[in-house]
Amino acid sequence: MENKSHALAAGLFVVFVTALLIALAVWLTRDTRQLRSYELAGQVNLSGLQPQANVRYQGVPVGKVTSIRLDPQTQGHVLVRIAVDELAPINANTFATLGYQGVTGLAFIQLDDNKPTEGAAAPLAQLADNSRIPLKPGLVSKLTDRGERVLGQLDEASQRLNQLLSSQNQQTLMTTVGNLGRVASEIQQLTAQTRSLLPELAQGTRDSLALLKATSLRLGDSADAAKTSARAFQRLTERMAGPGGALDQLGQGAEVWVATNQSLQSVTLPRLNLVAQDVARSTRQIGELVQILRDAPQALLLGAPPPMPGPGEPGFNAP
Repeated sequence: MENKSHALAAGLFVVFVTALLIALAVWLTRDTRQLRSYELAGQVNLSGLQPQANVRYQGVPVGKVTSIRLDPQTQGHVLVRIAVDELAPINANTFATLGYQGVTGLAFIQLDDNKPTEGAAAPLAQLADNSRIPLKPGLVSKLTDRGERVLGQLDEASQRLNQLLSSQNQQTLMTTVGNLGRVASEIQQLTAQTRSLLPELAQGTRDSLALLKATSLRLGDSADAAKTSARAFQRLTERMAGPGGALDQLGQGAEVWVATNQSLQSVTLPRLNLVAQDVARSTRQIGELVQILRDAPQALLLGAPPPMPGPGEPGFNAP
């Protein structure tokens, strides 16, 4: 009986010591900070976030997550209730994102400020209790969304690349490469020919310059000769225009020519016209005779054949 009492006393002592240690641990780990509740709202995937997760303001722990639930008023939105130290500088510019701790996959709430250097924004606690802070997508969410878009673009690019590398396009590409090779060889040949022709072109240029120089000298001599000829022509013009000169004699000859022309028009030309008419008549008759002899040579012996009967005359045959 005495052993049982000792065992009971030992058990009670152990239970008392355990309760005392638990109470001491709770007392030592108790949070004595004055906390203020805020609510985060946004359309964000909260994978990895659990109640009692840390809340940090620019990396500094300032509170805990107290509850997570769906927004009953806005479909697709979530509501996260957090308890934050009242000394944390939460204001109207503060927003929240979802961060992750290393490779563990555990998430926490990261609070940040759009304009941390400006002090014009009033503290959010002074605006209203339980005020909502916007919950924005974090870096991982943005990378996930952009990764999906990038994968879609890569898929589309691969499809276009497959279309580009089709057998028909490959053949066209090979044909184009062959054409480019031929063009390159032709350009190389043309370059070689141009290099071979450059000395000849240079020699021809030098010859042309020498010929141009000689021509310039000849032009100078011709200019001097032209000046001499101009002075001689001037002296000749003065002699021709002077009294008794060629122009004066030409005027007298013109008067004689006018008188002779009047005589020709009044006497000689009418006679020449009559002679021309007689010659034309004789030529026409000779032509008719030659035509008759060509068509009927027997006309020299038998005479001219009778004319062909016309329409309405006996013996007429329509052509």
